Amino acid sequence: MIAEFHHSGHTFRADLSKPIDISMPLRAGEKNVNAFYLPSVIIEPFKSGDFVGSVEKGGPCNVNVLQMNIHGNGTHTECVGHISKEKYNIHDCLKEFFFIAELISIQPRSIFNDLIIMPEQISHALGEAKPEALIIRTRPNPEHKLEKNYSGTNPPYLHHEASKMIREKGVKHLLIDLPSVDKEEDGGKLLSHHEFWNYPLSPRLDATITELIYANDSIHDAKYLLNLQICSLINDASPSKPLLFKLI
Repeated sequence: MIAEFHHSGHTFRADLSKPIDISMPLRAGEKNVNAFYLPSVIIEPFKSGDFVGSVEKGGPCNVNVLQMNIHGNGTHTECVGHISKEKYNIHDCLKEFFFIAELISIQPRSIFNDLIIMPEQISHALGEAKPEALIIRTRPNPEHKLEKNYSGTNPPYLHHEASKMIREKGVKHLLIDLPSVDKEEDGGKLLSHHEFWNYPLSPRLDATITELIYANDSIHDAKYLLNLQICSLINDASPSKPLLFKLI
């Protein structure tokens, strides 16, 4: 299924029958990505009286109850409501779902005891490009990121000046393979979140941050069509499924 579309004076084509999924599968148990000391995902059959939501256990159908925390248990997309006093929700903030995206790969720099993505690294990787969506893949990029427990490990993060530069380039949707764009323990400052959303000066209500993606090494740094899928959820964030399509 080849789609042709026009964007910013350019014509693009993409094969919609060949999506590239950069979300992390959400499964029960500890073999799942985790961050911020949150409990592991629980998926278990619903029980009520004689009813059990498991065909294997004698029930008529499978009805599972899922317990998770959106911000630490898998790929999720959040809006400015994540850091604001005002009650903004992702359902109202994200109204469009297809974007031209740029995938770049960066090895965070070791600065004192931290690994940080610096503004000059973003600038070098992007050049003159000003995409609607920016996808950052960090190096190294082992597959065990899909099951990594980041809690207490001080993962790499985005310098707040890099976040500001990304905003000033006009990027509305930032996707990254880390549990947060900010340092794990920063005293609650969340400087990169604030810079990206320009909060509280002039909040960008239609901008989003997607964390804990995974783009394996078979996916080349390039420009893609991005389909950013979320649940219809009245909350600051939603589990999400970003899909990439090669431009042809």
